[in-house]
Amino acid sequence: MAKCEVCAKGVTFGRNIRHQASGGWARRAPKTNRTFKPNVQRATVTEGDRRVQINVCTRCLRSMYRLR
Repeated sequence: MAKCEVCAKGVTFGRNIRHQASGGWARRAPKTNRTFKPNVQRATVTEGDRRVQINVCTRCLRSMYRLR
């Protein structure tokens, strides 16, 4: 899976809990594993006089455009 080359953000893991888990302790809802995938895009960035393509998450891409 893709990883941001600026901040090294990658895939993280967590749990899915069903809506019925809001009841009492006697009704235990099943918990299943899931993945949180980052929004990684392939972007062209200019470094000096040359262009480089990097994998960058949208948060870093937004920060780059703001610094211009």
